[in-house]
Amino acid sequence: MNLPTNDFRRTWVMTPEEFHMHDACRISSASEDLRGVSNRDLSKQVREMRALFRRNKKDCRQMVPGALAILVEAAHRTLGLRPFTVQIAGALSLHRGYLAEMATGEGKSLTACLPAILAAWTGRPCHILTVNDYLTKRDAVEMKPLYTFCGVSAGCVAATMDPDERRLNYDKGVVYTTSKELVADFLRDRLIMGSLHDPTRRLIRHMLFKDRNNNEGLVMRGLDTAIVDEADSVLIDEAVTPLIISQARENKLFTQVYGTAGRIAKKMAPGIDYTADLKYKEIILKKNALIRIEAEAKKLPGIWRNPARSEELIKQALAAREFYRRDEQYVIQDGHIVIVDEFTGRLMPDRTWRQGFHQAVEAKENLELSNPSETMARRSFQQFFRLFRHLSGMTGTGREAAGEFWRIYGLSVVKIPTNRPCIRKQFPDRVFGSVDQKWTAVMDEIVRIHRTGRPILVGTRNVFASEKLAKMLHAEKLEFNLLNAVHHEEEAGIVRVAGEEGRITISTNMAGRGTDIKLHGKVAEIGGLHVIATERHESGRIDRQLFGRSARQGDPGSAQAFISMEDELIRRFVPKVFQKQLKTVMEKKIPGTAFFAGRALSHAQRAAQHLAFTQRKSVLRMDTWLEEALSFSGPNNL
Repeated sequence: MNLPTNDFRRTWVMTPEEFHMHDACRISSASEDLRGVSNRDLSKQVREMRALFRRNKKDCRQMVPGALAILVEAAHRTLGLRPFTVQIAGALSLHRGYLAEMATGEGKSLTACLPAILAAWTGRPCHILTVNDYLTKRDAVEMKPLYTFCGVSAGCVAATMDPDERRLNYDKGVVYTTSKELVADFLRDRLIMGSLHDPTRRLIRHMLFKDRNNNEGLVMRGLDTAIVDEADSVLIDEAVTPLIISQARENKLFTQVYGTAGRIAKKMAPGIDYTADLKYKEIILKKNALIRIEAEAKKLPGIWRNPARSEELIKQALAAREFYRRDEQYVIQDGHIVIVDEFTGRLMPDRTWRQGFHQAVEAKENLELSNPSETMARRSFQQFFRLFRHLSGMTGTGREAAGEFWRIYGLSVVKIPTNRPCIRKQFPDRVFGSVDQKWTAVMDEIVRIHRTGRPILVGTRNVFASEKLAKMLHAEKLEFNLLNAVHHEEEAGIVRVAGEEGRITISTNMAGRGTDIKLHGKVAEIGGLHVIATERHESGRIDRQLFGRSARQGDPGSAQAFISMEDELIRRFVPKVFQKQLKTVMEKKIPGTAFFAGRALSHAQRAAQHLAFTQRKSVLRMDTWLEEALSFSGPNNL
C-alpha cells in the first residue's frame, strides 16, 4: 500500500479549505486500502508509526498523512465509526494549528481524537478542552478503545477530583478537561513552585540537589498541545473574566461596611437620586444623592468615610440592585449566591465576584455576608492559551470572530464543509412591541407545532425566562422537559431525547453543546426538530449555536426567533429615541416594520459585540501591564 505524503506539488493555488480537503481525500482513499489488513498487521503499523513520531517529534509533517490513514481504519475497527472526509480535513486543520469551523453535529469529538493521538505519540502533554465535566468524562470513556489500540493513555480531570486523582490523570497521554480546571491547576502548581517556575532556577536546583524531587506537590506535567472544543466559548466569550485563585480571609470590618452600604442604597430611588446606564452598567449619582451619601457616610467606619470610597460603595450596591437579577445572573442555593454563566447558563458554585461586588449582591438579597477573598494568583484565558506551543480549536461558529482569533491567538479560521448539505429552514424573525405579546405568540407557535408531532426545542436567555415559559406550558397541560442552571443534573439525557416525536424541551444557553439531538422514529418525515429562540443574544454566534441544534447531518429542521422591543438587547443597545419610534410604527402597523426592527436588531448586536471586544482588549492590556510592571517580582508574577 502506498501511504500518502505531503511531497506532491500543487498545480493550482488553493485556499486553506481546499488544501485540507485535497489532502483529506487522499488520506481517505489510502485508508480504504487498509480494510483488508489484519488487526495484527494494523497494530504493527501503529507501533512503527508511533515510534517514528517519538523519534522525530520536531518534524513529523511527512508522516502525518500516512499516520492519519492508519488512524481512520483504527477508528473504524475500535469504535465502529469511520471518519468522513470532512472529519479528516478537520483533523488535519487541527494538527496544522488552525481553528476549524465545523457545523454542529459533524462529529467533532472523533475529529479531535486523531490529532490528539499524533500529539501524544511525540511524548508531549496533549489537552482536549471541552465545555463541561460531563463531556470530559464521556469523551474520555467513549474514545478509549481507539486510544488504547494506538498505544495512548487517556484520562479526564473534573471539578470533583482531589490532587492525587488529578495528578494521575494529567500523567496520561491525552487529557480531557475544561478550561477552568486546567487554568486553575496551572495556577496552583505555579504557587507551589514559587521561584522555581523559572526553568533556569529549576535546572540549577536539579544540578545542586539531584536527590530532591523538584516536582513534589505538582499535579500537571506541563503544557504543549491544546485542542479546544467550542473554541468561541472558551477563547472569546470567557476571555472577559480572568481566572483567579483566592483564599477567603475573615474581615469583620469589610462585611460591616458592605452591609451598611446596602442599607443606605435601599433608601435611594432611581431617577431621583441616581440614573442607571444600562448599556455600560454604570450608576450616575445625582447632586442630592451625593449630599445624602456625605451625611450617611458617617455611619461607615474608618477610611470608608472618605467621599470617594463611600460613593464607590453606594454605586456598587446600586449596581447590584439595578443590573443583577435573581435567576438571571445568579441563583440562591442553601442561602448562598451562586453565579450563573451568562454564556452557557451553567452554575459556577466555586466562583465569586471580585472587589466586594459579591457581598453587595448578598446584602441586596438580605443574606449573611461572606468573607472577602484575597487574590493568590491571577491569569486570563487569553494570556494562558498563548503559552501553548501548539494551539488549535473547533467550533460551529467561528467566522464572526475570525479577526479576533487571529489578533489574539494567531489562529486562522478554516471552514470545513458539512458531510451532507444543510437543509434547515430559517424563518424570518417575528417582532412584537411588548414582552407579553411575544410570550403569547411563542405559546401559540408551540401549540401549533406540537399538534403536528414535531419535537420542539425552545431556547431562553436565562433561568427566569425558562421558568416563566414552563409555567405557561403547565397551565396549558402540555408535557415538557426543563433544562436550566437549576435543573441541570440530567442535561445529557434530556437533550438526547429532545428529538423524539412530540417532545417539548425548554433550555437556556447550556442546551447540550456537545450532545447530539438525534431524530427518532418518523420525525424526519414530518419536518424534523423545530427550534424557537425567545430572544436574540448579544453575540450572533450564540443564536447560530441554538439554531444549529436542528437539521444536523442532512436531517430536516427549522428555526425561528421571537423578539420584542422590550428585550434586554434592544433596551440596552438601541437608542431610546429609536425604541420609541419603533414601538409607534408597530402599534400603527405601518408597512416595513419588520425591516426597521431588523435594522435595530443588527445595530444592537454590533454594538454589543463591539463593547464585548473592547472589554476583552482591556483584559489583554491589563495582562500586558501586569507582566511589565511585575516583571521584577519573579515568583509573584503569576
